[in-house]
Amino acid sequence: MTSGSASAVYIHIPFCRRRCFYCDFPIYVVGNTKRGETSGAISDYVEVLCQEIVTVQTNNKPLETIFFGGGTPSLLSTQQLQGILEVLDGKFGIDKFAEISMEIDPGTFDQQHLQGYVNAGVNRISLGVQAFQEELLQACGRFHSVSDIFTAIDLLQAAQISNFSIDLISGLPHQTLDIWQQSLEQAIKITPMHISIYDLTIEPGTAFGRYYQPGDRPLPTDETTVKMYRMAQEILTNAGYEHYEISNYAKPGYQCRHNRVYWENRDYYGFGMGAASYYQGKRFNRPRKTKEYYAWVNDGSIIDCEITTSHEVLLETLMLGLRLAEGVNLQILAAQFGEKKIEEVLQVLQPYLEKGWVQVVDERLQLLDPDGFLFSNVVLAELFEKL
Repeated sequence: MTSGSASAVYIHIPFCRRRCFYCDFPIYVVGNTKRGETSGAISDYVEVLCQEIVTVQTNNKPLETIFFGGGTPSLLSTQQLQGILEVLDGKFGIDKFAEISMEIDPGTFDQQHLQGYVNAGVNRISLGVQAFQEELLQACGRFHSVSDIFTAIDLLQAAQISNFSIDLISGLPHQTLDIWQQSLEQAIKITPMHISIYDLTIEPGTAFGRYYQPGDRPLPTDETTVKMYRMAQEILTNAGYEHYEISNYAKPGYQCRHNRVYWENRDYYGFGMGAASYYQGKRFNRPRKTKEYYAWVNDGSIIDCEITTSHEVLLETLMLGLRLAEGVNLQILAAQFGEKKIEEVLQVLQPYLEKGWVQVVDERLQLLDPDGFLFSNVVLAELFEKL
C-alpha cells in the first residue's frame, strides 16, 4: 500500500570483522577493527554514502524512523555516525520523536562509544547475540564470545538504554531443544524490550551453504526446528512478550516502528551498498559490491526500474502484512484492489481457513499463532501460485 510519502530510512553499514558462516548480506570485511576504531575503507564509504543521501529526491516529510543495519554499524566512530545523522537531518529533517535504531555486536564498542551513539540520537539498540553458548558462537563463525555478550548488556544498562532488542538464531548446527530452552530463558533474564528469533536459513554461496544441505547433521531436523519455534512462542509469550510478527516479540509499546514500515508495505528510503528502497512505486536494490556501488553513486545514483504493478503490490501487501499478528485489513484492500480480487484471495485461502491456519476477524485476515505462522510459506506460496 505504497503512498509515495516516505518517512523511514534504512542505512546499510557493510563492515564486519569477519563474515559469519550463515551470512549472505553485502558486507566488507575489515578484520579486527573494534571499539570505534576506523579504517580508511570505512571513512571512504561514509563519504560516498552521504553523497548518495544528498542526491536523493525527497517529499519534504521529516523522518520518523531511521535504522542503521549491516554488517556491523558499531564499527563506525561516534563522529561518523553523527555525521550521517546530520546529513539526514539536513536533507529530510528528523522528527523529534523519531525512532533511531542501530545494530551493534558484542565486543565492538565500549562505554564511551555507546554514549556517543546515544548523544548523537540513537534511542533503540539491536544487539546481535545469536546464541549464549560458546560452542554455537564458534560453530556459526561469530567473532564475539559469551562474556562479550554480558559485557555488552552491562554497558547498555549503564548507559540506561532500556529500549534494546536481542537477536537469537534457532536451527544452528549442534543446537538441541535443551540448549535452545537455555538461550530463551537467558534472554528473558536479561529483560530486553524486544526479542527477534530467526530460524537458520542455508543460503547458497555462504560457508554453511558449502558445509551443509538442509536436513544434514549436525543441523537439527525439521521436526526439531518446529519444536524450537513452538517453544519460543510459549516461553516468550508466557514471559509477557507479544508475538506481534512471525519472527519478533516485544513488550507492550516496544514493537519496532521501523520494521513495521516494511510489513505494512509503506514507502521507505534505503541508502548504502546493497540497500533496498521502495519509493513512489519503485522497488530498487543498490549494487552489492563496493566498487559498483561507488561507481553508481558517482554516476548520479540513478534509480532505473519498473513501477510495481497493482497486482504485484497486492501480492507484496499480503506477503508482508500477513507476517504481522494483526494481519491485513480486508476493507482497505478491497477499496484499493477491488472486491472481486479480495474474494479470489479468500477463495484460495479457504482450505487454510478450514485447517485453522488462517482466520478472518473484524474484517482482518490473519495467520494464527503458532500454526499459521509456522506454515506461512505454504500459505503464501499458494497465494502466489493461484493469483
